[in-house]
Amino acid sequence: MSGTTVRSTSPAVPRWARKSTLVLAIAALALAVFGTTTQTWLTVHLDPAQLGAAVDSQDGLQVQGSKAATTVTALALVALAGGLAVSIAGRIGRWIITVLILLAAAGIVSAAAVVIADPLAAAQGSIAAATGITGSDVQVDVTVFPAFAVVAGTLLGLSALLVIPAGRYWKSRTKYDTAATGAVAGGSAAPAGPADEIDSWDRLSRGDDPT
Repeated sequence: MSGTTVRSTSPAVPRWARKSTLVLAIAALALAVFGTTTQTWLTVHLDPAQLGAAVDSQDGLQVQGSKAATTVTALALVALAGGLAVSIAGRIGRWIITVLILLAAAGIVSAAAVVIADPLAAAQGSIAAATGITGSDVQVDVTVFPAFAVVAGTLLGLSALLVIPAGRYWKSRTKYDTAATGAVAGGSAAPAGPADEIDSWDRLSRGDDPT
């Protein structure tokens, strides 16, 4: 009927699926992991004769997370960059970035778990740097920060998994995506010419002739 106006209503976006919520969650968790690596993960209790004057024998040798598990710092930065990139990525890009964040989260959890399981091996590099001795049979105490890294890394992976189902509620990133979506939904789409010179260059870069 000519007098009837059809309005398309988009489904309400659940709170967990909001782009800002997921991006902030991924960024916050990645920063939390990075923050743990700046703290003491291991305390090595050495013989005062081995410590020398460089290390306080009462406090022991303090080993930061960045030295106990060097990969955790880099993986946290990768996850942080991925969380920021997913906010502007298209559908295929979100899949790729999600996989990268999941791999980074898995690496964080496994590296921190290795430190918890074998703290002496994780501290050997710092012991050698401080005393020049390797393979010493010493007591190594583990702080709570490796466990925090495991928890934050696990939550980071879970947050990344939510990106895929949440992406269905997100608006198209560019007008090209919007045109493609409209063509699929409506069954046909009228070809639109380039709106400006930037569009012409974009089409040329894809091998299309805008003329």
